[in-house]
Amino acid sequence: MPIDAQDARAAMQSAELIFSREEVEAALDRMAGEITRRLGDADPLVLVAMNGGLVPAGLLLPRLEFPLRLDYLHATRYRERTFGSELEWKRAPEESLEGRTLLIIDDILDEGHTLEAILEHCRQAGAREVLSAVLVHKVHPRSNGLEADFTGVKAPDRYLFGYGMDYRGYWRNAPGIYAIDEALLQ
Repeated sequence: MPIDAQDARAAMQSAELIFSREEVEAALDRMAGEITRRLGDADPLVLVAMNGGLVPAGLLLPRLEFPLRLDYLHATRYRERTFGSELEWKRAPEESLEGRTLLIIDDILDEGHTLEAILEHCRQAGAREVLSAVLVHKVHPRSNGLEADFTGVKAPDRYLFGYGMDYRGYWRNAPGIYAIDEALLQ
């Protein structure tokens, strides 16, 4: 069900702050250090998973202290809904993945199906090594067991938005990570 900006503002007013801007920025600093130590000499190709990975990547990339190449891909299961469905590929990377070390940056690891499909696509395209970085790992029993190589924060099993994650297309730009009021998901 589509919403407008007024609905989005109302959702923000009833949302609960889960991670503040300061907590997220500290997580990004920590992730950048881990990624730099692991990939600093690897000449990696960084792939941003759109649209959610745009904000985390934009904040993470300037913190990485090594040369890298950048591209993006777009695969989605949500399409601005609050539940997932079949994976739809909108854009594969343009750069060749053959023999490359890759870092996939995304906003959230929820059940793991989308990220798993992206990682498998990259492996089948001939990547030598495929690593993943997610800002948020949502902890719950529905997960397929996938773990990202680099994780910012572990979050409760709530519908989250902010720092790249959206609520029905809005608030990817929220200055913190928020949980939507469950009544709005009914």
